[in-house]
Amino acid sequence: MSGWRIKSAATLVGLAALALGACAKREAPEAQLLRISQRNEPATLDPHLATLPDEFFVIRALAEGLLVPHPNGGAPLPGAAESWSVSADGLHYTFKLRREARWSNGEPLTARDFLFSFERVLNPALGAPKAALFYAVKNAQAYHLGELKQFADVGFAAPDDYTLTLELAEPAPHLPALAASGPWLPVPRTVVEKSGRSTSRENNWARAGNHVGNGPFVLTEWRKNQHLLVQPNRYYHAAARLHLEGVRFQVYDSGDTEERSFRAGQVDVTMAVPATKLEAYTSPTLRRQPLHETRYLALNLTVPPLNDPRVRRALSLAIDRTALVQNVLRGGQRPAANFVPPGLGDYAGYERIATDPAAARLLLEQAGFPQGANFPRLELTSWGVNPSVLEAIQQMWRRELGIDIRIVQREGKVHMAALLAGDFALAFMPAIPDYDDPAAIFGELTTGATGNFPRWSSPRFDRLVADATRTSDPVRRNALYRDAEETLLAELPVIPLYFNFQNYLVAPRVRDWRQDALWNRYYLDTSLDP
Repeated sequence: MSGWRIKSAATLVGLAALALGACAKREAPEAQLLRISQRNEPATLDPHLATLPDEFFVIRALAEGLLVPHPNGGAPLPGAAESWSVSADGLHYTFKLRREARWSNGEPLTARDFLFSFERVLNPALGAPKAALFYAVKNAQAYHLGELKQFADVGFAAPDDYTLTLELAEPAPHLPALAASGPWLPVPRTVVEKSGRSTSRENNWARAGNHVGNGPFVLTEWRKNQHLLVQPNRYYHAAARLHLEGVRFQVYDSGDTEERSFRAGQVDVTMAVPATKLEAYTSPTLRRQPLHETRYLALNLTVPPLNDPRVRRALSLAIDRTALVQNVLRGGQRPAANFVPPGLGDYAGYERIATDPAAARLLLEQAGFPQGANFPRLELTSWGVNPSVLEAIQQMWRRELGIDIRIVQREGKVHMAALLAGDFALAFMPAIPDYDDPAAIFGELTTGATGNFPRWSSPRFDRLVADATRTSDPVRRNALYRDAEETLLAELPVIPLYFNFQNYLVAPRVRDWRQDALWNRYYLDTSLDP
């Protein structure tokens, strides 16, 4: 049956091509137009204000940082910088920019453009959500927090047009990974300042008709809730590797609509596949990308009885993660025996999580809730993910512990606002790192960090993470992070559930399509069969 469905889709595409033969000349410009599903309408294409992978799907087609993520994982590759070096003490980095680099309006890309961009993202007036990704640089945090008034005192300098230097407060071996992250992408000073105040969130420089970037493509059209169109940037330094005449990011409001469009030959690369349709596809049409993404439950430690570690551990032990991924998700996801995805920056996780309903019941009894008696009816909130996942967890807790948890679905923005405000008890969340290093996740659970939704504080965890982040020896660094994760899993302010997979579809006509475990997509060298 699955083979028949795929063949039927291909046949429909072939018949459509024959039927449109008379229009071949008119459609020729779209022969190399790659059509990609865009699940969420971008709120912004400004790399300093963007927060979602959906936004960076488009932004990375339009802009290029000093370094770029490696498609196969590992050390970043040269981007706008053709080379870089680091001092023996690990405190000074020197980036050499490509002399042929240009903005899409033909103006030269210089080190001063990066200085302007970094000053902008760190300026407190902008309120950049990812400014903390610059804190490894000397005085960057103090400037961002308003404690330091002169950007000249921050550890960035441009000795000449094609040299950018960084001075760090302490060694940060993950600095190249940071430099390849989205918030480090440059913005064009002349265009930004022409469109309004550089620190104004109302500045419209990143809209179609105004946008200028240094990436492989330029933004030529943006129809709200319909699509975004990008076309090759003739000034891009690697323009010879651009084989597409354009990329159209097509907005779909549901997975079912997206899948139907794929079968009709209207989209080449999807964002996902509905779980009910997975069995209808096989490789190479169906692609399964393991992600450095942990789906977990955040527990608000200010809400009783979640402030009791025995209750948190009981909730964790009662969840059968293997049944969750095999019987409910069925998309290649892996049960999470720890929190930080193994392989993130070559990290080897500390596996501790298990399933033991009997031990869970004993812990809950010791906490004063025998067989769930008198346990308050808490809410488990989420933002429109597969409801069967939440329902399965709800049933496991009811069956094994005798407690009843209410499920509440919210809009994404409402859900996130509640987490930031502490207005929740239990929340289903994804941990998606901003860069390929364990520091990207461990740092978000330190005391006072923005992503520390449970309001958890552990001096030992903070100390271990700080020591690991500045340690250059990879063996010692991994050991420190494992000790930090052991502390995290002993106290369980978060309950890991599974490591996510992206299941998506790629049309047979697409050649050399690549994407990685951090949701990055790679557009160079991709082409389409006629």
